Amino acid sequence: MGNTLYLECSSGISGDMTVAALLDLGADQEVMKKAIASLTVEGFSIEVNRVKKSGLDACDFLVRLDEEHENHDHDMEYLHGEGGHVHSHLHHHNDAENHEHSHEGIHSHSHFHDPAETHTHGDAAGHHSPPHIHRGLNDILEIISQADLSSRARALAVRIFTILAEAEAKAHGVPLDQVHFHEVGAVDSIVDIVAVAVCLDNLDITEAVIPRICEGRGFVRCQHGVIPVPVPAVIHIAQASQLPLHLTETEGELVTPTGAAIAAAIRTAQQLPESFVIKKTGIGAGKRTYDRPSLLRAMLIERAEQSADAGSDTQKSQKEACIPKDVVYRLETNIDDCTGEALGYVMERLFDAGARDVHYTPVYMKKNRPAYQLNVICDRETVPEMEKIIFRETTTIGIRKMEMERTVLERSAGKTTTSLGEAEVKVCILPDGARRGYPEYASVERLAKKNGISFRDAFEIIKREAQEQYQ
Repeated sequence: MGNTLYLECSSGISGDMTVAALLDLGADQEVMKKAIASLTVEGFSIEVNRVKKSGLDACDFLVRLDEEHENHDHDMEYLHGEGGHVHSHLHHHNDAENHEHSHEGIHSHSHFHDPAETHTHGDAAGHHSPPHIHRGLNDILEIISQADLSSRARALAVRIFTILAEAEAKAHGVPLDQVHFHEVGAVDSIVDIVAVAVCLDNLDITEAVIPRICEGRGFVRCQHGVIPVPVPAVIHIAQASQLPLHLTETEGELVTPTGAAIAAAIRTAQQLPESFVIKKTGIGAGKRTYDRPSLLRAMLIERAEQSADAGSDTQKSQKEACIPKDVVYRLETNIDDCTGEALGYVMERLFDAGARDVHYTPVYMKKNRPAYQLNVICDRETVPEMEKIIFRETTTIGIRKMEMERTVLERSAGKTTTSLGEAEVKVCILPDGARRGYPEYASVERLAKKNGISFRDAFEIIKREAQEQYQ
């Protein structure tokens, strides 16, 4: 069973605040950095530091853009000067405690680019910045697909960015494929979103409780002029996902579109358990100064009764305590008018989106029509994306889904040296503590060819010798 996350959004939520809170909660910083380093984007570096906010020690996550990509985004005279060069940073203040500028200031509501607009901006002194490079949603999803991420982290990153793009499309009244993000905004959003997805996966978060999200009020300036707070993209995300917003008296924007998209993608519950225990706490710092400290507090929680049950595990038998359980979802639908090629394509798409398993079963439907039942096993957070793929790529008009508890053996990947050569094996631990090794197909195939023996003989030799090693 995975962990439950509680986000206390009393000062709103943004991408950098979420990354910082999750790192402070215990997410592996090196795993996150490795994933970010695999992104095929340039012009940035990341920094993780400790800062003080209202005397509280907090983690700070910063995406720092290089000079070439900076593109005047932190030149306050340029941003506030004459000539109409007003960007969304106008509402961003220096943090006296941290002295850093937030790239979260480059909000998604300023990412949108109208293809009819000019790509080059000039400053009041007559200088010209390099042309903006714009990326569409598909470009960004391709970057995410090529990154070194687990399937669960990749699926979550795709979901967050898709929620963000859909909100921008609705806010600007354009089709989804016409939403473009200028390079600076795309870079920091990609980094924030991928970092959040990797940290959540690393912490094995399967449930997220967000009772309410505090937002400010008033107006804020972006590339397109003065817009109200909450900004349109946040409004559309909140409406589509039924996020529980709470408007405060704070003048300013507490909830960024990226932050709202993250909350919408991960929230599984609005109500905290009646009683719970806190296993760990993390605090992420924001970069702005309002009438309240810019902090996002994250907690790993457990129902009080679950904690009490856990305390009695020592009195359970080894057999009961050794078998972990988790929860998966099963989606199924019957299809009688799709080609085999289309169904094969659907399976590939589902696996790419993070499905744990996909299979087809021949069935007979009404009027004795031969058909296939599509079955998908996936995590809770990937259900919406799985449904979207099935509806888009097949002719079905309905999907059945159910939550299922799964009992799994503890497993790990290993290598063993056999008389045939080195082989990769999957090692499982049985309830009684015994270990069992299963040869991986690719190793069996390679060693069977190398030694000129049958696949079956190679499999049995590797299995037997691996078993002797792991006993």
